[in-house]
Amino acid sequence: MALTVFILRLAVCILAFPMYLLDFLGLWNWICKQWFPYFLARFTVMYNKQMESKKQELFSNLREFTGPSGKLSLLELGCGTGANFKFYPSGCQVTCVDPNPSFEKFLIKSIAQNRHLQFERFIVAAGENMHQVATGSMDVVVCTLVLCSVKNQEQILQEVCRVLRPGGAFYFMEHVADKPSTWNYFWQQVLDPVWHLLFDGCNLTRESWKALKQARFSKLKLQHLQAPLSWELVRPHIYGYAVK
Repeated sequence: MALTVFILRLAVCILAFPMYLLDFLGLWNWICKQWFPYFLARFTVMYNKQMESKKQELFSNLREFTGPSGKLSLLELGCGTGANFKFYPSGCQVTCVDPNPSFEKFLIKSIAQNRHLQFERFIVAAGENMHQVATGSMDVVVCTLVLCSVKNQEQILQEVCRVLRPGGAFYFMEHVADKPSTWNYFWQQVLDPVWHLLFDGCNLTRESWKALKQARFSKLKLQHLQAPLSWELVRPHIYGYAVK
């Protein structure tokens, strides 16, 4: 099986040679950073439509983590186009972090469409180093479809724990690797290298639940799900929340 995966990977990589050449020349990363927000703006419309009930379920108890100030301070990690904004409760104070500055104009549009929120600021930074966010300053951190593409999941989760106040919560919804016995997992392995390059560092075969279980949370509520999505490769999901 491993040999079959290797041969098919090689064939796919040959077909994707122009992308690898642009990457070698140092051009692909710039191209990807420019076009990816436009792709994500379209993808998240479809994703939200197909996952709306699950997102509503996931975020249904956000108000329970409102801090002493009486207002919910929320940090969205890898905010993208602001696709989660409509699921947040009224009056929520939202801070956004994303390493790609090209998302800002999409965020401005999302903010205009979600006047029930109080937008604080957009920080251009990687989640592994959010030094601009004060320690213990957030009631909630949200991360959806982000752990698949970060460089260091453990470091990200350490930063999440740092910025959360005691008793604060980390909400997540992520696509993950399928069960090893499935054909879907087979094709995830085959396509992973090209997928990683095409979709701005996204990985199909990450077992993100392992990092969450090893992180320093006092409580973890995690569920596995076969999401009702059109793209079978990203149907395996985990979602839930963890309390610091």
